Parts: sequence; C-alpha cells; structure tokens
Amino acid sequence: MKVALLYPPPWKIAEPGEPPFPPGQGPPAEFRDGDLDADFYQLPYGLLTLGAEAVQAGHRVKVFNLSSFTWSRVEQAIGALDADVFGMSCWTANRRGVAFVAELIRARHPRAHVVIGGPHATPLAQQMLEHYPAIDTVCLGESEHTFLELLGRLARGEPAHGIAGTVFRGSRGIERAPSRPAIEDLDTLAKPHRYFTTHILMTSRGCPWACTFCGAETTWGRGFRGHSVEYVVDQLELAAAKLPVKMIQIKDDTFTANAKRAKAICQEIRRRKLNLLWSCDTRVDVLSEALLAEMRLAGCQRLSLGVESGSNTILKNIDKKIDAETIVRATRMAKSYGIQVRHYMMLGNRGETLETFHETLDFLDRARPHQYVFSCLSIFPGTRDFTRAEKEGWLTKQVYFEGDFQELKTPFDASEATTQAMNEWFADHSGLQHYYVEDVEAAQAILDKLGDYHAAYMDLAAAQLREGDLQGAEHNTLRALELGYPVPGLAYNQLACIAFQRGDIEGMQGHFMTAAKSDPQHHVLIRNVQATRSWFKERGPERGVPLQLRAQHDFQLLERTQQPTLPGPLPEDFADWSHVPEPRIPEGIPETNDVMLEGHEKIGFPNRRLRVLE
Repeated sequence: MKVALLYPPPWKIAEPGEPPFPPGQGPPAEFRDGDLDADFYQLPYGLLTLGAEAVQAGHRVKVFNLSSFTWSRVEQAIGALDADVFGMSCWTANRRGVAFVAELIRARHPRAHVVIGGPHATPLAQQMLEHYPAIDTVCLGESEHTFLELLGRLARGEPAHGIAGTVFRGSRGIERAPSRPAIEDLDTLAKPHRYFTTHILMTSRGCPWACTFCGAETTWGRGFRGHSVEYVVDQLELAAAKLPVKMIQIKDDTFTANAKRAKAICQEIRRRKLNLLWSCDTRVDVLSEALLAEMRLAGCQRLSLGVESGSNTILKNIDKKIDAETIVRATRMAKSYGIQVRHYMMLGNRGETLETFHETLDFLDRARPHQYVFSCLSIFPGTRDFTRAEKEGWLTKQVYFEGDFQELKTPFDASEATTQAMNEWFADHSGLQHYYVEDVEAAQAILDKLGDYHAAYMDLAAAQLREGDLQGAEHNTLRALELGYPVPGLAYNQLACIAFQRGDIEGMQGHFMTAAKSDPQHHVLIRNVQATRSWFKERGPERGVPLQLRAQHDFQLLERTQQPTLPGPLPEDFADWSHVPEPRIPEGIPETNDVMLEGHEKIGFPNRRLRVLE
C-alpha cells in the first residue's frame, strides 16, 4: 500500500500578496502573525510511530509536514501524491485544515481511503464523521495496531469496517467498533528513529495524574506505560547519530513519573557514553536529589515543569496534587545541579480571581526559575474541563465545528474584572520570559558539586564572560571542549565572542569557521555568523560600526525546516513511490527558512467566556 501521512495546516493560508481567504476558510478574525506557538509546526510524534510500523510491515510510506504550507502548495502536493491511504493528525488548532485537506483528497483521489486520528479527533470522532463526509475512518487514541489492521484489510481488498478502535462509515451509517486494549509492551513497536530523523523522542505514554485541563487520559488511557531502558537508549543513540546538533527533546507527559526507570535510563546513557544534551517535561513531586544528579550528568540541560499556578487554591481546583512550596523546593533543587528550569504557567483556571492571579506572580519571585511562560486556559475536548462546561450548559461540541478560533481560549469562571486584568498583564508578558541566570559564584558551586563535567564548565565560562573575566571564560570553555562538550559549535561560538571582545578579529573568524563545521545549525551561531557577514560587507572594522554578538548556550533548538519534522520544502521526488529516500542531513549554515523551536502564544482570552447554549 502507498501510504501518505500528513500534518495539515491550521486553515487555508494565502500566498504572500494574495487576498485572504473568506471567513471560515482562512485564519480567525483576531489572528495575528506569531499567535501560533512554534511547537505547533513540529510534526506530531505519533505520525512517525505510525509510519515506522507501516514501513516495518512492508508498506511504502511518506510523511509530510504541511503545517505552514500555503493552500496553493497544499493543492499541488495533494494533487501529485497518488496514495492509496491518506492519514492525518488532527489537533484542535488544525481541525479545520484537516477538514479542508480531506475534501481536497476526496476531490483529487476519490478512491483513496482517508483516515484521521489525534487528540481532537478521538473525543469527537462521531461528530468529525458527521460534519466531514470526506473522512472515512477515525482511529481512536493509541492507533499503531489499529492502523496496521486497517492497512492490511485495504491491501487485501476487504472492507475497513468494524476494526477495533475505530469509528467508521458502515451500512447503518456512522458506527463505533469495539474498543481496542492499550498496547501492553511498547517495546514491540518499531523504532521511529530507525526510519526518520527528528530531534523529538517519546519514551512513555500516559500520566498517572488527571489534571482538569489535560486530555492525556483520553488519548492514552489511564496510567503510565513506558518503553524499557534499553529501547529508550537505543532510540536516543539512533536519533543522535542522525542529528547535526546533538540536542534532543524528550516530550513525554511526565518523563520521571517512574523515577526508578528514569534514573536507570540516565545511568544507561552514561554507561554507553552517549554524548548529547536533552530536555524533558515532568512534575515537581517526582524529583529527588539523586535523580537530578543522574539526569544532569547524563546530559539533561533543561527541565520543564508543569506548575500552572502559584496559588494553592488553584492547584487544588485543577486537581494538580501539589502545592506551591513543593514547587519552590524542587525548582531550587534542580537549579543546584545546573539544570535550566522552565515553569509552564496558566491563567484562567477554575476559581481564578485577582487574588489568586497576584499570588501566582508573587510565587515566581520566590521560585525564581530560569524561564517561565504563561498560556491562557484552552478547553479541549476530552478533558474534565470540557465535560464540566458541557454539563453546566455553557459549551457544546458544536462550537468546534462552527467556530473559526484556533483553540477555545476562555477563562473557566473568572469575573470580567479578573479577565481584564489578566489580559492586560498578558499583553506585556506573553511568550517566553527569562528570569534567573547563575552568577560566577553559583556556577562555580555547581561545578564543584558535579565534578569534572563539560556542561558545568560551559556554564561557568558563560557566567565569567557576562562578568567580564575573559581569561577565565576562555580557560573554562576550552576545558569544556577537552571533556567532549556535545555541542562544540556553541563552545567555539563562545570563544569567537571572547576573541571579538579582545579585539582579535582574525581569531573570531577562525572560531566561527570551526563552529560552522561543528554545529552548522544552532540558532545562536547562525545569528552571529549572519551578523558578522553583514558587518564585514558594510566595512564594519574600518568604519567602526558596532557588532553585537551573543554567547548564549542554553537549551534552545533550531533545526532547518527539513521534512518531515518541520514544514520545509518537499523534495523534488516527493511524489515518486518507486523509493522512499532516507532523510538527508543538511550541511553548512542555512541562510533562510529556519524556525526557532522556542515560541509561545501571543494572544490572551478573546472574550471572557463563550456561552454556547442549545
């Protein structure tokens, strides 16, 4: 079977200079450039797991990220892709794009089977088929086995009806098949990193907790399931071998939910001497001194914590099962090992008032994370928030099919005054906010605690550079390189900045050349090299034109917009089914078309609350 797995755009995007699409087809009326979180453009990992299973089963598979494609480019791509099966990942933010692409597929390839899945499609499967006749099947939740059975039936010319874990169009209309049990042994699944190049990795599924705003249980079922230590580290090894920048994002809901397993993964990384940096997401109540030490020495550079609020009242209302003091302690503990701590915060949860809002702001002054980012509550189908709102009568499923909003952002029950205050504050504090950075004394204490660890030397060197100690910064940057710092381009970039501050232009150029050969794609290096090129072009050295360089080395990814992880140009042979080319690793420093994978929403609540009454 020829299988095309697609990640559609959020709506119909016009070409630059073209008139916008009419209401209902184009972006929401309140949409502004930058409103879509940069994470939106990353291919959902589930498409890669489906693709790996299908390839391993002998099918020909192509995976394409169309998330930023203009509609004319989407039309060209779909028209050329003569697939037997088109599968799409459906999220709330791209639900309209999924519908438009399904209609396009049906018009261009009437015999193809159109199947969708994902966190928006799963809880609204019946309604998706009712509203979008171009869709044949919805796969519910965890779909690898379901999808393979679907492909097998279609390959044999059998009806794709009644497959466990699907909602489908049958002889009696829209029907729901029996549920499919969760995959007990995740290690039986094919390894996506064997077939695809991506900086994203998932090592587990599910979360033992059930916060009111989260839909993880709807997608994965109750509880936590993880790949074995060996499987995870095999995947890390495969991923690192293909990536030009040795940084990986572990995107589990709660990586350290099983602390013993997480610790064993870190120990196996060190045993195999895998040299990479990585980040993960977790909770504050599943961290310990011993675990954090192992994580840091295994390459953990950033820890993103689902904090949500600094008010114990709100934390209780959303069933977070943590308190503010636990968050503060865990944050300080992680910082003591030099792990960058990022807090994910929310506005507008159940019971939000001006008092709880200000409690949260005061809390940040106590916790002092390296970074924090606020988002406004979005109510997603399949969450406890949605169920309660529907029960209370101010929200129905229909709004997701009639509204052109990106996501349903609305405070759950805040007053008009509280909503206005949050919106006014959010307008000035949206996006990633930088708060804390180590000084030389703190960085030295971390190095003393960790021992001869390359990344700790880099942190100390950066602190010394900020404080003007060029000799110390150079010494410790070189020491980090001697110890095998896994992102050497950033170390040479730092040396270039040191050389420039000394007035050593030739030395700066030499370090930039070495950096470009080491890490051709890191965003800090790209920005500095491009600025330096412009500086020389303007005869900056002779004319005394200032040059601003950055020696930043925190965990921030930039990968070239290469398919399928990011929505880069399609290869020339993208529609050729005679072979499926191996992912290519680009060389050199890209001049354009780069996407920083660190972005966050820029809009607040469109209004206080959407009331949708039947």
